Amino acid sequence: MQNPKILLIIPAFNEEKTILNTLNLVKATNYDYIVINDGSTDNTANILYKNNANFIDLFSNLGIGGAVQTGYKYAYDNNYDIAIQVDADGQHDISYIDSLIEPIKNNEADLVIGSCFVDKKAKSKRSSKIRRIGIRILSNFIFIMSGGKRVYDPTSGFRAANRKTIALFSEKYPLEYPEPVSNYELLRSKHYVIKEVPVRMNKRAGGKSSIRSWKSAYAAFNVIFSILILSLGRKKYD
Repeated sequence: MQNPKILLIIPAFNEEKTILNTLNLVKATNYDYIVINDGSTDNTANILYKNNANFIDLFSNLGIGGAVQTGYKYAYDNNYDIAIQVDADGQHDISYIDSLIEPIKNNEADLVIGSCFVDKKAKSKRSSKIRRIGIRILSNFIFIMSGGKRVYDPTSGFRAANRKTIALFSEKYPLEYPEPVSNYELLRSKHYVIKEVPVRMNKRAGGKSSIRSWKSAYAAFNVIFSILILSLGRKKYD
């Protein structure tokens, strides 16, 4: 894939403390971007307006799944080849974007996950011990349920999708636990390939954590329950 058309999708909910810094970093990359203001009740929308940001202002809060899917719909409608999810809170280090898109450009993967755990030598600034336990439990469960396909960092929201996956996510995307659930659905399909690349996450600069910032391993069991329910139905991504 030569010279792909690339979009950065930035969901934002009450990120007034971080959105301007993230916006400046993103603009410096010269990639196209779209901020999805997910019904923020703080000053996020005003900051976006004042800085002439490219953004979609949702009238109500859809949650992380609905906000990200809005970004995928935008990417699909505007014919982007690659869409990359980037958090508004500064956790995702955009210097890794080239690493994320390389497997897609080489036709090696349909979805690439920026993982803190695929390289055991890399240390994440975002992970507490209890969170790592929860992610390990979930990773092992998905491995079993998908027939031996491993994702080491199933909750990572730092992901790059190719055109085929953009089209899929624009139509079918989980509203709850979107990253682990969509990873599982792709893994159990025969038509999609997931690859992980090592990244380091920054400590969030402010704002309110979404579901990806788990406070305990308990949240992993909620995702496991959701995946068990999915396993009883047909494969949505076939």
